[in-house]
Amino acid sequence: MKSQSFAVRRHHLLVFDTNDDFLPVLTEFVKRNDIQGASFSAIGAFQQAVIAYWNWDTKKYEHIEMMEQVEVLALSGSVARVAEDVKIHAHTILGRRDGATIGGHLIRAIVRPTLELFLLDLGARLARRRDDATGLWLLDL
Repeated sequence: MKSQSFAVRRHHLLVFDTNDDFLPVLTEFVKRNDIQGASFSAIGAFQQAVIAYWNWDTKKYEHIEMMEQVEVLALSGSVARVAEDVKIHAHTILGRRDGATIGGHLIRAIVRPTLELFLLDLGARLARRRDDATGLWLLDL
């Protein structure tokens, strides 16, 4: 295990609108505010989403398309950098109309009607590096 402590620099509240493409909108906010490392959590709803399960055996993400209105019961993640590129790592649990849930790594999501996201800017750079064994972009402390 590795660890790092942070003095949180800023708290942000982002309220996404209907039809916002979640990951590009969040990425643009991170760039515009020069955020180098952060964590976030959110609740709200999506009109469609693509989540994924990472398969240990194949070392690939298996995409699951959600082409229906779903509640975002939980959405959490981190913001890091690879050189100057923003890397957002997000996982979500989505609730279906019948009360069933599905979760995984968030690949893409379109907001409807809203998404409330609390972002904590850690005031320090988080970096990711590609892990040779898995091919994943892991945090590099």
